[in-house]
Amino acid sequence: MADHTVPPGPDSGGPRHVLLPLALAQFICSFAGSNMNVMINDISEDLDTTVQGVQTAITIFLLVMAALMIPGGKLTERYGRKRCFRMGLAVYGVGALLSAFAPGLGLLIVGNSILEGIGTALLIPPVYILATLLFTEMTSRAKAFGAIMAMGGIGAAAGPLIGGLITTAISWRAAFVFQALIVAYILVLSRRVPDPLPADPAAPFDVRGAVLSAVGLIVLVMGILAVDDNGWLAAGLLAAGALILLWFFRSARAMEAAGKEPLLSADLFRNRTSNLGLITQHVQWLVLMGTSFVVAAYLQVVRGYNAIETGVIFTAATVGLLASSLAAERFAKRRAQRTLIMGGFVLTLGGIVLLLVMAGGAEDAWTSTPGLFFVGVGLGVMLTPSVNIVQSSFPEDEQGEISGLSRSVSNLGSSVGTAVAGTILVADPAHAYAAAMITLAALGLIGLGAATLLPGGTAPNVATTRAAGAG
Repeated sequence: MADHTVPPGPDSGGPRHVLLPLALAQFICSFAGSNMNVMINDISEDLDTTVQGVQTAITIFLLVMAALMIPGGKLTERYGRKRCFRMGLAVYGVGALLSAFAPGLGLLIVGNSILEGIGTALLIPPVYILATLLFTEMTSRAKAFGAIMAMGGIGAAAGPLIGGLITTAISWRAAFVFQALIVAYILVLSRRVPDPLPADPAAPFDVRGAVLSAVGLIVLVMGILAVDDNGWLAAGLLAAGALILLWFFRSARAMEAAGKEPLLSADLFRNRTSNLGLITQHVQWLVLMGTSFVVAAYLQVVRGYNAIETGVIFTAATVGLLASSLAAERFAKRRAQRTLIMGGFVLTLGGIVLLLVMAGGAEDAWTSTPGLFFVGVGLGVMLTPSVNIVQSSFPEDEQGEISGLSRSVSNLGSSVGTAVAGTILVADPAHAYAAAMITLAALGLIGLGAATLLPGGTAPNVATTRAAGAG
């Protein structure tokens, strides 16, 4: 692994100019993952497809991100962080425009699910690597992660509202044009983003590992999607996905034993603090995207609400997330990161309970707003500390790998959340709402359990967390 150091001095350019494009990039990628939830009826009618077809497109987008995020993080060493960031933006923009003019579901999947997914996998790892390398002091780094994660959370929570407004006022196609315009603006801003480390064209790239990790994750989520149609096929796909991922990890160990550099070092999984942080990240995004899909689909398919009405109801989650994100720095000074993550899960689970008790079967859809508000508050409280715990557990020369792994785990959570909740819901939207929400709550309890095992303290330290992981 390359042993680079960041050039010293505050004038390396970054902190004053990089935060806005990095935060906007996270915003638009998160927005893309949730805004289609309020377009379910419009897209299915316009493209002559079904709710399940739209769910498949959403899930594939999230899955492509998850499957390629680890290779995307690794490519930053070979081609440079800034170059990968800008290349990802360009691919994403092309995909957004292609989606805007798609005549059918197939081309929508190519543009939105494939190209936007590939673009996101290329541009998101550099966001977190650059933030880690350019904001070297722990407080400033926490603020940077806070701003980036807040924008990501707001993008996911506000996606239904913004998407609903655009869809109702113009059409669902205009929402993809909106994404392309934001991406073009980020590309302009990114010209001033510095890359603190030189690219290393000779950096090794584990092609076999990239293929195995991507195929394993894809097959695993395909198994979840197949549960409703064919139980035996689903079981076979889940088993095959697990075996392929096991092959990937064994291949990585064999390469390290032979003195070669695998796609993902096994050392990354020997850090207990980071492992627990990754679990909390996975569950956070699983619950967020799963809840977003279930509530949005229920309101539109069962209650007959249009895109703007559904989006306005989701404003409650946006307000909650924004309020807690703005207070994140104050929370971080007063409470340990473990406490914040645990508290976030408790609030989120409380929100899901409210969605079950107040919204399930109620005639008035506005009964969903209290639950969505608490879900938003809870996620805003815990998103930043989870990322900070993971990223700060490793030194600079491992940021490419851990950033790719971290984002892959989070996006896999989004994909699994949409797949699991959607698979339950689309079978019988009128009666499966409660089952889908109970499933999400049960998975949320796993995240809470992992959070209770995190070490105390206000901020992780690389040396101590690595020592703890080794123990």
